[in-house]
Amino acid sequence: MTINLRPELEKLIQQDIERGSYKSVDEFLERAIKMLHEQEEWLETNRHDITAKIAEGYDAARRGELIDSDQVRAQLQNKKAAWRAEQRRR
Repeated sequence: MTINLRPELEKLIQQDIERGSYKSVDEFLERAIKMLHEQEEWLETNRHDITAKIAEGYDAARRGELIDSDQVRAQLQNKKAAWRAEQRRR
C-alpha cells in the first residue's frame, strides 16, 4: 500500500520519531490508526448520550440558562486535572 502525505504531516511524524515517541513510521501509523478507531468506536457507543446532552444544552440556552466562559474554563480545567490524575493512577 502506498500512502501519500502532505509535507507538513510527514514533518510531524518525523518530529515524533526523532523525539523517540515512535521507532518508525510504521509504528506511528499503527498507533494513529488504532487511536482513530478507538475514538470512532467511543463516539458510536456514546452517540445517543452525546446527542441528548447537546439537545439539553441547546434547550437550556434557549431558556437563557447560560454560564459564562470563565466558569466553563474552570470546569474544563477541573475535569482535565481529574482525568490526568486518573491516568497517572493506571
